[in-house]
Amino acid sequence: MTTPLIVIEGIDGSGKGTQAARLVKRLEHHNRRVQLLSFPRYTDTFFGEAIGRFLNGQFGDLQNVHPALVSLLYAGDRFESRSVIETAQSAAEVIVCDRYVPSNLAHQGGRLQGAERLELIRWIEQLEYDLYHLPRPDLVVLFDLPVSLAQELISRKSKRSYTDRAADIQEADTQYLSQVRETYHTLARANPETWSMISCHHENDIRPLDEIEQDVWTLVRERFPELNG
Repeated sequence: MTTPLIVIEGIDGSGKGTQAARLVKRLEHHNRRVQLLSFPRYTDTFFGEAIGRFLNGQFGDLQNVHPALVSLLYAGDRFESRSVIETAQSAAEVIVCDRYVPSNLAHQGGRLQGAERLELIRWIEQLEYDLYHLPRPDLVVLFDLPVSLAQELISRKSKRSYTDRAADIQEADTQYLSQVRETYHTLARANPETWSMISCHHENDIRPLDEIEQDVWTLVRERFPELNG
């Protein structure tokens, strides 16, 4: 059996990193060998460093760079990391990713509409899965959060390695984040066999972290009963 690849997704500020780390601790508590991978790898790859520069606005405003070109940076970061992924597949019983290929689909596809969006999504999938031979996720957990609440959480983030800004050029663009959220919903509806969505809010409030963690754990145990141990 191949090593399950569980991907945590959602718009910026939706709590992906926090819940990915909590899931890893849960799995380790059940005596599972787990590898946590986070993308982009800003300080570890050539393309990761370039992504940081893009998000800092060094290549121009968000609207000035075509999403197909931006997608090459994120795909290149994972291509550089393929040996890391392969090592994890050999050494671990389960891999948890804080963002992966679906982030590229949603963030770049979200900048286009209609047929152009679908064409770019297919193009990125062909690039990352078929040309770069990256493994496809076995489960994508999508954290859903309104943009207003996500930006509130972004404002509380501590300093990050790739930017000195309070919010990078993607995080600061409300319309862009709304389009990304919409694209995530489209992807989830189109791939129900792989994607599951967890609401991270109740009306206008963010749900407690422990509740969201339990939802993730319940979903993982149902999808991968062999991990229950």
